[in-house]
Amino acid sequence: MKSRFHEHYETVVKPALMTQFKYQSVMQVPHLDKIVINMGVGEGVLDQKKVTAAANELSLIAGQKAVVTKAKISVATFKLREGMAVGCKVTLRRTRMYEFLDRLITIALPRVRDFRGVSAKSFDGRGNYALGLKEQLVFPEINYDQVSDIRGMDIVICTSARNDDEARALLKGFQMPFTIER
Repeated sequence: MKSRFHEHYETVVKPALMTQFKYQSVMQVPHLDKIVINMGVGEGVLDQKKVTAAANELSLIAGQKAVVTKAKISVATFKLREGMAVGCKVTLRRTRMYEFLDRLITIALPRVRDFRGVSAKSFDGRGNYALGLKEQLVFPEINYDQVSDIRGMDIVICTSARNDDEARALLKGFQMPFTIER
């Protein structure tokens, strides 16, 4: 079963991109590849329970089990040894990816305090978009009373677009609330 945003992509966004960029084939139209959500836990060096709590919260938000990320190198000034847990991440694809994007755009972003839109300059030049959230509480899956620490997260939306203009048009098709740059 396709999610609401996947149906929207197939029926509205894809035909609009076909006409806007004058593609010859349907296969040239950019699409979403994956969404990677990353949560760094700096305090995890001192307390492993914080990494576990962050992974559980990220699993609730994403609807998929989070993977704990470990340090690749040792850094003495941070009391960090190679192999210590320092964060967690989730890679979403297919149906879960569209469902997460739906919840992000329609529910979570409007709940951000003093929200005026996301930056239209956060593209990497190859059609991928990155944004950061300061707190995980904007997602309705997280119960405010059960949260011990407020943590931020990075969300990277990977697309098959060849450049930033195509990716921007793709995300605008999903009603991504970009700010108007002056």
